[in-house]
Amino acid sequence: MFKNTIVKIPSVSYISGLTTSDLGSPILEKALVQHQVYIEALKKCGTEVTILPSTIEFPDSTFVEDTAVLTPTFAVISNPGALSRNGEIHEMEPVIKSFYETIYYIKGPGTLDGGDILQIEDHFYIGISARTNPDGAKQLKQIVESEGYKGTIVQLEKFFHLKTGITYLGNQTIVVAGEFIDHPEFNSYQKIVVPPEEEYAANCIRVNDYVIIPSGYPLTKQKVNDAGYKTIEIDMSEFRKQDGGLSCLSLRF
Repeated sequence: MFKNTIVKIPSVSYISGLTTSDLGSPILEKALVQHQVYIEALKKCGTEVTILPSTIEFPDSTFVEDTAVLTPTFAVISNPGALSRNGEIHEMEPVIKSFYETIYYIKGPGTLDGGDILQIEDHFYIGISARTNPDGAKQLKQIVESEGYKGTIVQLEKFFHLKTGITYLGNQTIVVAGEFIDHPEFNSYQKIVVPPEEEYAANCIRVNDYVIIPSGYPLTKQKVNDAGYKTIEIDMSEFRKQDGGLSCLSLRF
């Protein structure tokens, strides 16, 4: 059960942030509207939303998930793999400290993005990607294991972040796409398989009684509904243009 969420308003510099997509430049006004809808969805799910103001010097900082890994009892401040994003953790640190007493840190040369971390009950799956390196992954594995959790490191082959292609919905059920459909680390779970043409929808988020999913992916929505989950659809077009998904836009704890 999530009680709190943290989000950050997109800045006017958002349109010049990092991206690997070829979907065109985001429209800031539309992104701001979509972000407000996202906030309202988090409130509907029953969370107290902490809304941080925009920061022009960090174009990508609306993607707050990459700055930390949060659990019920401790937090880990990450060390984002993109150099231009590293300063975001200094903005986030005092916010995290207002909620947590026990805080760990990923230290350089280790790098780690929160988007590469998937928690399934007491098990953390830690993706090695273009943004999370082996050193950072090993540091997090040691941290979570010291706190009584399990940690497994997963090498990504194609996805940008681990959670780009996999989501945990609870009840040992995962939403999977692409390289994770038949990945041996995830074969013990019940799978909702996302078809290739709807791959973006694999990044959805379970927040208490709802699963928030991107709009425009009817097959995935139907599968999630058929599995017994209520859904909230949100237009994510302006965040997809910057490699962002639903999980990227909030820290949930």
